[in-house]
Amino acid sequence: MPKTIDIPVPDLSSKRALVTGASDGIGVEIAARLARAGAEIVLPVRNEKKGHAAADRIRSRTPEARIDVRALNLSSLASVSAFADGMLRDGHPLHILINNAGVMSPPTRQETVDGFELQLGTNHLGHVALTAALLPLLIAGRARVTSQISIAADANAVHWDDINWREGYDAMRSYSSSKIAFGLFGLELDRRSAREGWGIASNLSHPGITPTNLLAAQPGMGRPDDTTSVKVIRRLSRLGLIVGTPASAALSAVYAATNPDAVGGALYGPKGFQHLGGAPAEQKMYSRLESEADARRMWDLSEQLVDRTFAV
Repeated sequence: MPKTIDIPVPDLSSKRALVTGASDGIGVEIAARLARAGAEIVLPVRNEKKGHAAADRIRSRTPEARIDVRALNLSSLASVSAFADGMLRDGHPLHILINNAGVMSPPTRQETVDGFELQLGTNHLGHVALTAALLPLLIAGRARVTSQISIAADANAVHWDDINWREGYDAMRSYSSSKIAFGLFGLELDRRSAREGWGIASNLSHPGITPTNLLAAQPGMGRPDDTTSVKVIRRLSRLGLIVGTPASAALSAVYAATNPDAVGGALYGPKGFQHLGGAPAEQKMYSRLESEADARRMWDLSEQLVDRTFAV
């Protein structure tokens, strides 16, 4: 049986937290842990039925949880704008933003409604547009922004010459490219905040390896059956070996977003064997994320692609 892991989380009763990708998997566990610490949770979801089911699941553990389910499809810039407009109209400061949602390795190349390769558009560009649109609320809340990357960001490279993989699509390499891009963005956000005086601390987290729907059957994405990888990961997780559970994997982002010792510009992940599972801790920055020149280049390219700037 897997060992139950938890971490201390400060009192968040005065905080408002937004977690993307929280209708299932690691995301719902992140939201549940923040709610247990008292935070008001904004749950932006593509499938509102699943979102309300996730909210009910959280309330079953924390009956007093405050949860606001809203519609958001990160693979559509129009949806991002509509969601952000609603948040800005409400005007409530955001204290925590955990950019967690993602898709992984569609077998064939697919595009978002805006014409971006699906992993680039969802994992990276949708979150860039969202963070830029919510900037006034993040500044008002002196927010902690945590961007969930992956151990895949420690492999391969950004596909600079063909960022949308229009030629020679490779499922895992494009996934790595999207996560490296996202990591570069998260670190550059911290540097820009320090320079511009936004008061935002931006850092990175990764969940290690855990059984979620990222590698499970997703017929709508062209994967009719569970992958062999996810079957093996599920078995290891049930046995409590090497990899984590969704609840333990959630703690890296929770730690990065809430712990007083967590700082901007750092990477947090599981401290177990090969960083695949275990309690969270700060980790050595991945080599592919160390170049400030690459981070500036990715920032500029991302603003251009989503047609949105980080303007106060």
